[in-house]
Amino acid sequence: MASVAFLLGPRKLRAQTPPDGEDIGELQVTDPPKALPAISWRDAAGGTHSLADYAGKGVLLNFWATWCGPCKAEMPSLALLATKLAMKDIVVLPLSADSGGAAAVRKFYAANHIAGLGVYLDPDQQAAQAVGVFGLPTTLIIDRKGREVARLAGGTNWALRGTQATVTTLVNA
Repeated sequence: MASVAFLLGPRKLRAQTPPDGEDIGELQVTDPPKALPAISWRDAAGGTHSLADYAGKGVLLNFWATWCGPCKAEMPSLALLATKLAMKDIVVLPLSADSGGAAAVRKFYAANHIAGLGVYLDPDQQAAQAVGVFGLPTTLIIDRKGREVARLAGGTNWALRGTQATVTTLVNA
């Protein structure tokens, strides 16, 4: 396994590439870690949530939509990663930009056999805009102090070897 110094590098992080040549994509390490603005979103029942609700936990905050091709492709692997990260006290929060609300997300999850991900909604994209998301999907990795430590613009396969360790290292750095 690579050392933490190698993983964190000066500005960019290239996750370990498995022998078959697959690559999870390029994470842009946020150096120094960046304080995030107060953002909120809704859950399927209409309740409001914010990053403050997850104080002390690591967070993988994914902005996506059911109509976004790269988003649709990465969601099954994101669900698998969420299960593994939960054991390390890291939560995966997929914030949907769908105007169809919870029904659209639930329909997508059912059609794609996705379990283990919550239904969270940012239909007006206020949370996405507040943290500087310019396209979907975009994922922010947030450390236990609530700071952005890395960002990935674009879709990836979250199930590749090394991804869990990379996210855990970033969250705990």
